Amino acid sequence: MQTSILDSKPMRDLRRDTHITRLLIILGALLLLFAVVKTEGFLNLRTWQSMAIQFPEFGLMALGVMLTMITGGIDLSVVGIANMTSIGAAVVMLSLAPKGADTGTVTIAIAVAMVTALVAGTAAGALNGFLVAKIKIPPILVTLGSFELFTGIAILITGGKPKSGLPPQYGATFAGKLFGVIPVQVVVFAVAAVLIGILMSRTTFGTKIYMLGTNAKAAQFSGLNTTSLLVRTYMVSGLYASLAGLVMLANYNSAKADYGSTYTLLTVLIVVLGGVNPNGGTGRLFGVVLAIAILQILSSGLNMFPAISNFYRPLIWGGVLLAVITANHLSGKRSHHRISKRKGQPQ
Repeated sequence: MQTSILDSKPMRDLRRDTHITRLLIILGALLLLFAVVKTEGFLNLRTWQSMAIQFPEFGLMALGVMLTMITGGIDLSVVGIANMTSIGAAVVMLSLAPKGADTGTVTIAIAVAMVTALVAGTAAGALNGFLVAKIKIPPILVTLGSFELFTGIAILITGGKPKSGLPPQYGATFAGKLFGVIPVQVVVFAVAAVLIGILMSRTTFGTKIYMLGTNAKAAQFSGLNTTSLLVRTYMVSGLYASLAGLVMLANYNSAKADYGSTYTLLTVLIVVLGGVNPNGGTGRLFGVVLAIAILQILSSGLNMFPAISNFYRPLIWGGVLLAVITANHLSGKRSHHRISKRKGQPQ
């Protein structure tokens, strides 16, 4: 007898995951709230297309941060990598295809610029991974330092000014819509998320990062090459950050060292809200995707209320992050207490 997708083990695990259930309830409540309060604006197709264009920027960064957090680390340099690589891509494009260049030259320039950005992002992630795995510096210190390093490089390249005047074909590629409805940005995110999902659930690499996050010493004694594993994890995070940078470059049609300055906090909030344990070892891609959807809908919904200033946004994100971390910590303590009590009871 064939087992349907809904009855498969991953789907059964998802249905039993109370955190995923809570996120689905929150998402449903937000959708209902804004649909009732701001019916015309919220249900408009343009509103949803606008959301689909916006969230891949920080969503792609969050996917990379998720992997590093599962290993018990963190990557706070993703915004720095995104800006540095997008500036690098802009410089390459402007150098190879100055204004008035023919279509063939522009196409080659765009391809070279994108490859350059992705390679540079992967190399930046490798540097983070090397310092964490080989030099044994705590991930939070490494990535805070490298964030400043990459931002400094970006400022040196641009002199602190935006890099603009890109070939219009680059922005037009990302501004396109699949079937005339779905923005290309969300397609890029969907493909990237599927690849991460396959990496986490269908490869030995995914199994190993969970083992490493659960118990680093046990993983090392079992024969895992933890150095290589960590370097590769941070390389993937750097790659996804550079992909986010390319999306930002298309959305803004320019690159600058301080774009997306609020995304560092937002990516950490997304990953923690999505159910990834900051201490490592647990977390689901589906939870992180749900968290991205929740925060994007909340952000877009708040934009419909002119009385709520954008200056409140960091306050809201910071408050939600602290609340989620506190709730998860207290929930973990209660679970540990219940298990301890059961073990202490006579059989």
